[in-house]
Parts: sequence; C-alpha cells; structure tokens
Amino acid sequence: MASRISPLAGKPAPPETLTDVDRLIAAYHDGVPDPALPAQRVAFGTSGHRGTSFEQSFNAWHVLAMTQAICDWRKAHATSGPLFLGIDTHALSGPAGESALEVLAANGVDVMLAANDEFTPTPALSHAILTYNRGRQSGLADGIVVTPSHNPPRDGGFKYNPPNGGPAAQDITSWVESAANRYLEQRLGGVKRMPHADALRAPTTHRHSYLDGYVGDLEHVIDLAAIRDAGVRMGVDPMGGAGVHYWSAIAERYGIDLTVVNETVDPRFGFMTLDWDGQIRMDPSSTYAMQRLLDIKDRFDVGFGCDTDHDRHGIVTRSAGLMQPNHYLSVAIDYLFQHRPQWPAKAAVGKTAVSTALIDRVAARLGRRLYEVPVGFKWFVDGLLDASLGFVGEESAGATFLRRDGSVWTTDKDGITAALLAAEITARTGRDPGAHYADLAAEFGRPYSDRIDAPATIAQKKQLAALTPERLQATELAGDRITGVLSQAPGNGGAIGGIKVVSEGGWFAARPSGTENIYKVYGESFRSAEHLQRILGEAQAIVDAAIAPAS
Repeated sequence: MASRISPLAGKPAPPETLTDVDRLIAAYHDGVPDPALPAQRVAFGTSGHRGTSFEQSFNAWHVLAMTQAICDWRKAHATSGPLFLGIDTHALSGPAGESALEVLAANGVDVMLAANDEFTPTPALSHAILTYNRGRQSGLADGIVVTPSHNPPRDGGFKYNPPNGGPAAQDITSWVESAANRYLEQRLGGVKRMPHADALRAPTTHRHSYLDGYVGDLEHVIDLAAIRDAGVRMGVDPMGGAGVHYWSAIAERYGIDLTVVNETVDPRFGFMTLDWDGQIRMDPSSTYAMQRLLDIKDRFDVGFGCDTDHDRHGIVTRSAGLMQPNHYLSVAIDYLFQHRPQWPAKAAVGKTAVSTALIDRVAARLGRRLYEVPVGFKWFVDGLLDASLGFVGEESAGATFLRRDGSVWTTDKDGITAALLAAEITARTGRDPGAHYADLAAEFGRPYSDRIDAPATIAQKKQLAALTPERLQATELAGDRITGVLSQAPGNGGAIGGIKVVSEGGWFAARPSGTENIYKVYGESFRSAEHLQRILGEAQAIVDAAIAPAS
C-alpha cells in the first residue's frame, strides 16, 4: 500500500483541488441520467445509492425517482406514520433533500424536517424513528438520510431506513431500486411532485428537533455523569459533518469538558487534510484525514472524530494515537460487557466476517456468544431490536450498542456514542482505550491486519461471489493448517459474497468489488507483520487459482 500513498496525504488541500460547488449543484439540477448506462442507474449498495452529479450518477432525477419508489413501497406495506428526513453537510445533500420533500409532499406523506434546518446525523434519525414507533403496532414511522457518508465532497448519497430504524434490508432496496429505475426509464412519468415552496407550506410538512431528542436521551446509553465527575478532557473533530452542533449541546447539557476543535461547515471541506490517495475524504479511521486532531492529541485525555453523517468513529488516545477500528471495537466489547449489569445475560457480540478475530477471543473469555454476519449493518438490526445483541460492530469503524438498561438505542451505526464511550472508559477505569488495547494484545496476541486489491474480470468477480469451499484446494495458509473455509457467515448463514479461510495463525477473506474490476482481500495474522504479508500473498494465489478461466 505504501507505494500508493500520495505525497499530499495528511496535508491541507490545495485550493485548486477543491470542488466547484456552484457547478456541482447546477449539474445536479440540469443533468439527465441515461438509464441505458449502468453507471447512471439507481444502484443501492450496502449504504444506499451514491454518485456525483458530474458523472450523471446522482442528479435530481435519481432522487425524485427513488423518493417516489419509497412512497410506493410505503403505500404497499401500509407504512402510514411520518417519514423522518435528514441531510448531512455535503453540497448535494441540501438540493437532494429539497427534491425528496417535493415528492413526499405531493404524495401526502407526513414529513419531519429538522428544526431550524439543522443537519441530522444518521444515528439521530434512527433514534427518532425508534422513539416514535416505541409501543406502536400501526402508523409506524420510517426515514430517509441524504448522505454519501465519508465520501468526497463531489458525491451525494441517499439511504432509506424502514420502521425498524436501521438500514433497509435487501428485499426493500432491490424493490426500491427496480421501481426507481423504471421511473428513470419512463422519464419520471408517474412521479408526483410539487414546487419546493409549496412543499414547505404543505400541512403534511412538520418540524422536529432531532438534536434535542437525541442529546436529551444520551445519558441512558453513556455514563456521562462519570465522565463529568472524572474531569475527562475531550477533543472532538466533527470533520464538518452533520453532528457539528450536537457536540457543544452535549457538553453544555451534561457539563463535560469537551472542546470542539473545528466547527467549520464548508461544502468544499477545504479545511480537511487529504486522505491517503490525495482525495478529500472525511474518514475518521484514516490517520491522514485525522491529522489535525492527531497534531493536538496531547491537549486531551482522549479525542475523537466522526464522519460526515456521524455514523462512524475514530478514537485518538495519548497512548496509541489514532486507534485502528478493530482494536477499539475489541476494547469497547471487553469494557461494555463488564460494565453493563442490566444487559441481558444472553446478549451476544455481533461482528462482520472481515472484523478482527481478536473480538472472537474477547467474546470467548467473557462467555458471550459470537454472532458473525456478512458485511452490512442491516444484519444486526433484528438482534438489536430484541436485545439479543448487546454490541455490534464492523471493521470500518461502525458500531452501536444497547442502552444502559439493556433496551435498544439505535439500529444504525452511531459514531457519537462510540466516541463518548471512549471517554467513559477513560473516566471509569483511569486508563484510555489505547492502554486497554495493549492489555488485550498482551493477553491474546497482537493482530496484524491489512487489505489488498487484486484485478478480476466481471466474470471472475461473479465466480468469486459464488465460490464454495469445495473449490479451494489449499490445506495450508502461510505455514499453518487451514481449520475452516466459509462461504456463509456462521452467525446467520448469510452469504459472505466471497470466501473466508481460517488457519491456526490468521485468516483471510476475499470479496468482489461492486464498483471496480477488482476483488478485495482482507487478512489478519496473530504472528507478525511478515506473516500477514505471506497470508495476503498466498490468499491472492489461492483465489486466483479458484477463479481462473478453465483451460
């Protein structure tokens, strides 16, 4: 990976590299996608539809079509409660939110817009849906979040959360995707729409304080009194995202020592330091994107950042700097299951198939069942709702967990609570999460992990997605006996969409990319960095042999 690092990584963005926001928004309104081109169709991935108006992959037509499709889905499934609509700080989010409202109002949907046009983090919207639906059997609410997550400033994104508050399952996204593309093919024929000014005045359009509802309930998931009483000094970088005004409200309400190091909101994100490839990307797990907070980390006992919709977290400690997501997930699990006495005794630990095996070892020591699922937060939703899962996390720095009383908090990722948990750990144990990770590494072994990309044709990617354990001939991996080959996640039996190979000293998982002609290999070793490189190299050879064209 080192040879691919841009010389600009970790440095301020040069002015000439910043997005022309006026041109971007003009392209959003003026561009007309061609549904005959796959790249310009609606395509829901694990986190909704994403694209950019510059490439006709995220334009007004996409949003109008997707919103009408969601209205059709709601009607077909008797979802008659309000729809919570939130946006983040990306340049395209505002215009897309307006387009969505025009369709929702024309369809007679009750819409809950943020009070004072505040930006809305994904976890605040999930929290609002669950709060409204609590105790109801009918007239349930759902929501739309307009965000491309941590993607560059030129991108837009659109996600649907059904009444369970979490990311929509594949049956819903496939239905909405198909319906939206039919509307594109019909040149928006059948899409109901009214002028934005009329939609704002419609009797079905209401205001809701996401901020007050979420912030006021935080003490039921995080021990904020312990943080206050211990005097933990915290620094947070909202990275110009949707939670930018939430942090000061949290500090004021709960009397904690929290400094927001940057409150700038700029749709160009010109204040960011560049990511590994020289792009602006609001990724709190990247040392390059988090450079500004790392430079001042010694001013605080613990620091943290969140991505643009605040569903992902990055934890900065004096002892370890920016923690790798897998390391912090392991610490959080170890802490929570020993400091939440009201959680159900059978509440399990949820992880994705490409998350660290250190979690497996921690869960075993805690005596907690491990629930391993394919990539995608949607797989955790039901377990969070019925509290059969206490904590769930994925390797890309997304997590959420139950309230202190053992009931559901959010069913989507929550970067805010994951960040504040780092402060609670510091307050209640007297040591920051970095020090706790060092203890876990000493107890269970230090994991070394990385990811590589390998070339693959479209046909080979299809082969990899359908690969079965029987197709793999290898019996050893980097000198260790292979103990398991999986194409389905052991927790729920869901297809991994690739293959996972486990040995006595590590593992690898290979999955095809949904957007590029490559496949991704995730690897981990509990022996050494050199052993990890052997795993990754042999993994590529194993997969290449399995998907090679027949001779």
